[in-house]
Amino acid sequence: MSMRTRVLLRVSAASLLLGATVAAHAANLGFLNDTPITYMKQRDVDSLKRTLTGALNDKKDGETLKWVNEGTGNSVKIDADITLGSTTDDGGRNCRDVAVVLNAKGQSVHLRPGFCKEGGAWQLQKRR
Repeated sequence: MSMRTRVLLRVSAASLLLGATVAAHAANLGFLNDTPITYMKQRDVDSLKRTLTGALNDKKDGETLKWVNEGTGNSVKIDADITLGSTTDDGGRNCRDVAVVLNAKGQSVHLRPGFCKEGGAWQLQKRR
């Protein structure tokens, strides 16, 4: 086998391997399609934020409330169960854990954001 043929075979094999890797990676992210978040429009997000802020301010630990995107103009019905978790003091900041279950078109996404009140406004906290 000539040197040129070997190089072409190696390049072809590498291209096939790279193509298969990219396709597999894309396929692995396919589970994100059709999740409730993909159906949310900005008005849904804004409405959910308002409801979540009200819950953080007014609800007690363990209380659950329901959010529905009715009236946002989205043709896809999206709802969420929002459950307030524990409230803690973190160096003078009031912090709360929340469990949010978003539902749309038979799919559910479970989120566990944490918030701390800084300067009068609730701020989403990054997980470490």
